[in-house]
Amino acid sequence: MESTGRLSTRILEHLRDPLVKSAVRVKSALLGEANNFLRGKGFVELLPTVVSPITDPLNHEVHNPKFRYYDQEYRLTQSMIFHKQLACKSFDRIFIVSPNVRLETSEKALSGKHLFEFSQIDLEIKNASRDDVMLLVEDLLASVITTIKESCKRELEYLSSDPLVPSRPFAKVKFMDAYEQYGKDFETVLSSSFTEPFWLIDFPIWEREFYDLLSDDGKTLKDMDLILPKGFGETLSGGEREWEHPRIINRMEFKGTDPEELAWYMEIAEMRELIPTAGCGIGVERLARYVCSLDNVLKTRLFPKVPGQSWI
Repeated sequence: MESTGRLSTRILEHLRDPLVKSAVRVKSALLGEANNFLRGKGFVELLPTVVSPITDPLNHEVHNPKFRYYDQEYRLTQSMIFHKQLACKSFDRIFIVSPNVRLETSEKALSGKHLFEFSQIDLEIKNASRDDVMLLVEDLLASVITTIKESCKRELEYLSSDPLVPSRPFAKVKFMDAYEQYGKDFETVLSSSFTEPFWLIDFPIWEREFYDLLSDDGKTLKDMDLILPKGFGETLSGGEREWEHPRIINRMEFKGTDPEELAWYMEIAEMRELIPTAGCGIGVERLARYVCSLDNVLKTRLFPKVPGQSWI
């Protein structure tokens, strides 16, 4: 356990670090441009849901704290996946700059891309396809980087970063093709070899959660990840969503998910009140790390929280 004195000194050093301050300014500009872009495309911004009786079960190990408030049990929101889908009953296009708390295991502390408190630009579109979301994100990323290169010249120069405005359309790589060619670490291999962002698509059914829409082949999902080049890795996950109750039940059985853990969401699905949507979540700190050419996402936040470590 780090002493209070040493921790307070480290906090002050971090707050004074001109590199951190430059990265935070770039991240602020990134968020501003993304907000302007999405509003210009007809999106309605919602405020985040921080705690909820239900949250994303995720597809990997995390600590999952719960707390009781009067007669209701709540969880920290690990993603707004279910709330986004339901919000599209009110609006055709929505986005949220959403704080996420995922208490990741300590072995991810040294990855350079994991925080247990981070932000996502969450967006969802009613009656949209995966391709619709991918095209939107390609335009969004190009717009954000173009604007930042102009508005944050001083900061990028200090950071020795010159982010490339990506050419479109982005390349697409199928999960199983990459897996068979490069093995389980294929994402690292491909991210290091590409010079522009690319899409990883068609994940196998066992690789993702029950809410990603199963393709007609019964084996792959209509989902995608956005992989950043030069070794920066994944910054976005998304896809089309399951919305029919029998299909959701079947997918839950396959994944071993207990419907009772998502009781009111499942009741809405059984009432046939869910609708087809597609969307994604863009990791703000990971995207800022890439734009700023940083070795660690903790440098994009004034008060970073690293898995398994005493931090701010």
